[in-house]
Amino acid sequence: MSEAKPIIPPTATIKLDSEALVANWRALDRLSGKAKAGAAVKANAYGLGVRDVVQRLMAAGCKDFFVANWQEAAEIEDLTAGAAEVSVLNGVREADMPFALQSPAKPVLNSLEQVQRWQSSGKTCDIMINSGMNRLGINVENLDAIPSAEMSIDIVMSHLASADEDVPQNPIQLVQFKAALAIVPGKRTSLANSAGIALGSDYHFDLTRPGLSLYGGIQRPALEDVIRQVAIPQAEIIQVRSLRAGDRLGYNAQYIAAETHKVAILAMGYADGYLRGFSNSGMFMHEDIVLPVLGRVSMDLIAIDLSAAPDLAEGDWVACEYDLEIASAQSGLSQYELITGLGNRLAREWT
Repeated sequence: MSEAKPIIPPTATIKLDSEALVANWRALDRLSGKAKAGAAVKANAYGLGVRDVVQRLMAAGCKDFFVANWQEAAEIEDLTAGAAEVSVLNGVREADMPFALQSPAKPVLNSLEQVQRWQSSGKTCDIMINSGMNRLGINVENLDAIPSAEMSIDIVMSHLASADEDVPQNPIQLVQFKAALAIVPGKRTSLANSAGIALGSDYHFDLTRPGLSLYGGIQRPALEDVIRQVAIPQAEIIQVRSLRAGDRLGYNAQYIAAETHKVAILAMGYADGYLRGFSNSGMFMHEDIVLPVLGRVSMDLIAIDLSAAPDLAEGDWVACEYDLEIASAQSGLSQYELITGLGNRLAREWT
């Protein structure tokens, strides 16, 4: 018998807070009022690990999950079959039919062509209404062509384009969606995403579909005090250097030392999703001490200032300031990009 290969410890990780994830779902479920909260777990649960997320949310009572495509549905089929509903938001292509017909997941039908394709299956589906986002969905004026009496329709849904803003588009989409519900009946109705939940009860219907806020994102003031940070990237110091006044640091010398001080080099970079927008603006933390990012973020490495923590050494770990609101302001990236972009080299470690 051959010896097992030694384990290679990661140089950067994402600490994931199970309690915060579940608390966020429960808070969003509570804010949904009479509606029940489902969970958008597409894109590998926004990059955090879909199987881990689904298992935790199912244990908390979540019964409806939303994925983008059939590959994603297949990844959680053994967890959800017979225990939860899975909706495939991108619908069903002709090429998807062989798998979709034997899958317990439901397609969200986005066009009359998809309706025709699925109609003869006799299997349950959801219907997406285009209420004004003009991305996916069937236009309200075309809904009469759906043979709804001959179909098993579970959720009739639409998607808000600007729920994170107080703009006229939100009530306009609400009116359009209500008009659609008078034409296409379903067992359940759904409109609100995370930010839409915070718009109030008029937007809740039967089922809400939070995504970003499950994972720590905050887009409206009503969510400020209830949503907790879930993901905290951490990185190991792989070298400590001393800069002298005038020394240049990193690509294109985007930082020049004004005085002598120590810097730490971290084994993490834009290949891990910590993008160049954090150059000279990001922060890491040691306990309560702020350690600013210095110079340009490179592919695999980041430099941070150790002036406030000169005793840190090679092998020590520091935490990234990755509160999504704060990190978005630092980098200019959206909260969605920040959470979904965390790379696969970062080991996921659930607590």
